[in-house]
Amino acid sequence: MAKTNLTKSADIQVTMRAMDFATRFAANWEHMRNLLGIMRPIKKNPGTKLKSKYAVISTLATPPAEGEAVSYTKAEVKEKEYASITLERYAKSVTIDAINDHGFEVACQKTDEEFLNELQLDVVGRWYAYLRTGTLTGAGATFQMALAKAQGLVRNKFKKMHKGITGVVGFCNILDVYEYLGTQTVNNVEQEFGLNYIKNFLGYNVLFLLAEDEIPQGTVIATPVENIALYYVAPDDNDFSRAGLMYVTDGETNLIGVSIQPDYNTGESITHALHGMTLFSEYIDGIAVVNIGTESFTAVETTTGKNPAAEGWYEKDANNNYFRTTDTAPATGKTYYTRSVTRAA
Repeated sequence: MAKTNLTKSADIQVTMRAMDFATRFAANWEHMRNLLGIMRPIKKNPGTKLKSKYAVISTLATPPAEGEAVSYTKAEVKEKEYASITLERYAKSVTIDAINDHGFEVACQKTDEEFLNELQLDVVGRWYAYLRTGTLTGAGATFQMALAKAQGLVRNKFKKMHKGITGVVGFCNILDVYEYLGTQTVNNVEQEFGLNYIKNFLGYNVLFLLAEDEIPQGTVIATPVENIALYYVAPDDNDFSRAGLMYVTDGETNLIGVSIQPDYNTGESITHALHGMTLFSEYIDGIAVVNIGTESFTAVETTTGKNPAAEGWYEKDANNNYFRTTDTAPATGKTYYTRSVTRAA
């Protein structure tokens, strides 16, 4: 008769499977971190609120008359809450029937791989949605001109803030890239952990090729690598283990905790994953969202109760440059502008 609490080969195999999951997840994020140029993930306490910064012009100075001195335009930096960092729990189950029908390799290991990819894509997907709210906007007649305009906007913005840039990362719709490839020769498109990207493309460190639900066709996004950070909550809290919740982690930076447990009542092998990861860009006005096409602006004087248009309200600075306001309700009785973009057929 086996001794009580004896560690058996089946237990070791399950633990190794959890370790393999955590190790591959960490390795993928290490590679992703290098692609994005993130120096090191930053550990935060649960509930930490991330706030994006942006500059607004509260009083636009009137252009001076001939011979008069130029008045100053008042600007201020505001903060907007983006998200609170919390631990998030996920689970994936494989039934004993599926294992019996398809074997362990297909039923468990293949679905573990898909589960891992989905966890990663969920983190970057939320960041893509945030990137689309960037307030540096513009337009370029072609895909290549839009990429150039986006990079120029962010480099100019950070130069004005007296912040150095070591590189720029871009994001675009994969259909726009392959339309461009019809007439041009570029480096090979690489693919890893569910992401398509091109390195060293038209001045970008990396250009990510995204699907329609991640970035609409006709849109290009750019931001400096210095504006990208990965925050996380460690999933290996001692209080969890004291409560009997044991998670396998990997490495010095424990981004994810994994546990694989059987449920004999239902005949399932359940993979549990716990992480608190958030990709974030501190300066929302350091993110350029540029459309392929020709843009035009129409002046609109806001009235009480007027809500921002879907494309957003724009203001005009002293140099006649348009910028999108992040205010949810523009001031009444003030001239704003609406923006439209027309793409050539």
